[in-house]
Amino acid sequence: MTHPRATLVAGAAILALAACASRGPVDPDAPRDAHQSLAPHALHEDCMKLAPGDRLDYRFTSSAPVAFNVHYHAGNAVVMPIAREAITADSGIFQPALAEDYCLMWEAGPEPTALDYRVAVRRRAP
Repeated sequence: MTHPRATLVAGAAILALAACASRGPVDPDAPRDAHQSLAPHALHEDCMKLAPGDRLDYRFTSSAPVAFNVHYHAGNAVVMPIAREAITADSGIFQPALAEDYCLMWEAGPEPTALDYRVAVRRRAP
């Protein structure tokens, strides 16, 4: 005999899978709106591949000052075309000079921080 709780859990799992399947493939270039809670001194990154001619539109606000940067890795070096310290908001358009995996990174200070951001990639016209 099947336990009623097992039937309920199985049914919920099937519904969750069906909801995921109906959404179709995720578009990596779709604008992303996110809310992130950061513990003291915690990091959060959002990364994407960019090439010359692409455009990265970003904006964010935080409840406490954060360090923010846009960076990529070149061998053992970390290259930061954009770096800001102790800010609670920023926005801009980043246009890469090189094809790389770029990351937006936020680092909280000594207090917990609520971070809200939007990132949109605009690909160069073919």
